[in-house]
Amino acid sequence: MLVKTYGSAVYGVEAITIAVEVNINNQGKSDAVIVGLPDSAVKESMQRVESAIKANHFFMPRTKLVVNLAPADIKKSGTAFDLPIAIGTLGASEQLDNPEKLAEYVIMGELSLDGTVRSIKGALPIAIQAGKENFKGLIVPLQNAREAAMVNNLHVYGVTHLNEVIRFFEDESSLEPIIVNTREEFAQAQSDFEIDFSDVKGQENIKRALEIAAAGGHNAILIGPPGAGKTMLAKRLPTILPPLSLQEALETTKIHSVAGKLPENATLISKRPYRSPHHTISDVAISNAGV
Repeated sequence: MLVKTYGSAVYGVEAITIAVEVNINNQGKSDAVIVGLPDSAVKESMQRVESAIKANHFFMPRTKLVVNLAPADIKKSGTAFDLPIAIGTLGASEQLDNPEKLAEYVIMGELSLDGTVRSIKGALPIAIQAGKENFKGLIVPLQNAREAAMVNNLHVYGVTHLNEVIRFFEDESSLEPIIVNTREEFAQAQSDFEIDFSDVKGQENIKRALEIAAAGGHNAILIGPPGAGKTMLAKRLPTILPPLSLQEALETTKIHSVAGKLPENATLISKRPYRSPHHTISDVAISNAGV
């Protein structure tokens, strides 16, 4: 039986929808193969999928099992295809009641050997692409659900275990979509700083220089001996910069999402990011040359 569900592959800060086609042929020899330019992490998913399926009292087909990740000319990487492959395998082996529903959802998540769903990278661009292509919903790990729920007009479901996804396709009311009021949370968080430029006492000359740099959008270089307060001042500079627009916040959040730098249950990044590289970093490393 052939069953199709959907996942997504992240390239840069954009996502491409990937069709996960699972076919079980009873006439072939017992074998499981993944095709469609998978990397090693994707190829290894069959071991994780088989263990998770058996641990939850389902059976793994012992005939020819082919998983195709289409389009097949785009390289697939990472572990987030575990969950759609597992659900597609259960659907193709007729262990799910309504396998035709699978094509209505984008499903992403890494599986542990007992079926627990682990977090993924790039949930926000995946959700944006799923919304553009008018999918009915998106199923992601619970840790990534609030991040993905920032996309309007898309039902986002957070799951913690393989069994929750199986129950959902048997009864869609078993999970409630995650709802996030993006604009309200964004507005509240914009002025919520743990540190502030007003913490700096004295240092009137450098404070004036940083205020001019912030107002005019200029660069600033801080030179001085250790302990003079360079990092302390630089860390507080974003607190006097103009607040992020919603579009800037979305782009910033997408970058952090793809890099796996968003904390659990995070929504939009509302503050201008501050990075503190080590003082021994090379010019090449700080400019990302050659990357």
